[in-house]
Amino acid sequence: MALMDFLTKQFIDIIQWVDDSRDTLSYRFPDEDKEIKRGAQLVVRESQIAQFVYLGQFGDTFGPGKHELVTDNIPILSDLKGWKYGFESPFKADVYYVVTRLFTGNKWGTANPVMMRDKDFGIVRMRAYGTFDFQIVEPKLFLKEVAGTDDHFRLDEFNDTMRSRIVSVFSEALATANVPVLDVAQRYSELGGALLPLINPAVSAKYGIEIKSFIVENVSLPPEVEQAIDKRGAMAAVGNLNDYVKFQMAQGMAQGGGGAGGMGAELAMGMAMAQQMLNQQGGILGQQGTPPVAGGGPVGAGGAAQAAPATVAGGGATELMTPAQVAQMLSVGEADVMASLESGDLKGRKIGTQWRVTRAAVDKFLHG
Repeated sequence: MALMDFLTKQFIDIIQWVDDSRDTLSYRFPDEDKEIKRGAQLVVRESQIAQFVYLGQFGDTFGPGKHELVTDNIPILSDLKGWKYGFESPFKADVYYVVTRLFTGNKWGTANPVMMRDKDFGIVRMRAYGTFDFQIVEPKLFLKEVAGTDDHFRLDEFNDTMRSRIVSVFSEALATANVPVLDVAQRYSELGGALLPLINPAVSAKYGIEIKSFIVENVSLPPEVEQAIDKRGAMAAVGNLNDYVKFQMAQGMAQGGGGAGGMGAELAMGMAMAQQMLNQQGGILGQQGTPPVAGGGPVGAGGAAQAAPATVAGGGATELMTPAQVAQMLSVGEADVMASLESGDLKGRKIGTQWRVTRAAVDKFLHG
């Protein structure tokens, strides 16, 4: 009787594991240096996979259910053990239980800025963080590359091990996708779904896991890049900048009361405001200094040459002005006046290499 009790204690009859921790990824069944006897019962519950390992080599894999360990059920182990006539004697092997349920809400983030190349802004430093859900789909690969021989591999260990690897895969996927910085910063709610098909093949092949959901919660860019994005948004809101400038000048004329002096002051103020806005937006109307007019008169407060407009022969009321005088009158750069003349928006006459513009043409340009 004592002999039978001794033999019973030396062999394993039932192999099973109940997971009540909710944070365990893999667990090695404690054999207490006992051997598994022929006909032992292996119990694998839902969301579990049982993996046999013999002397560092992967043996048979069992899914959910109750399994009797006989020769037909363990062909790989039978081959590894070299049983010529089948499984007849007890044996020792490690049994790992791998949890295959979905693990949700795992955090990821870039400890250091990720460098990415953008066609609009060049090399940009970017930080990002979010969450991901994953599931173990290749138990052998997961045990080999992630859990190793740990007898109780938990979620916190996984996060410490995988966080940098997930960030590395994210960086590679972002570079492969060539997503513009503007889209990364403004549409990151959609970014995770777009990157998921690029991330999954890498993590599945390397670590035996599949990411079911990859969420980018926030993206931070350097301040200068954020300012550039804000300016682009403001430009889009204004719309056609040329029409906006004309509107501002027309508003100045309407408020000036129609007088010649008042009209000029109001036009100058309106153009100055429009020019300041365009400079802030990086627009086409940059503020440029007006060069002195050859043979011009005295220099005014702004340092620009004050040249009196010419009149046509016969003392008519029509005044002819040079582009520099028109620019001074409208408080804009001479290059902007030349651009309007070349495009035909402002009507003038070119005599040789010089342009001359009438006041009537300027008034018509302002009123559109």
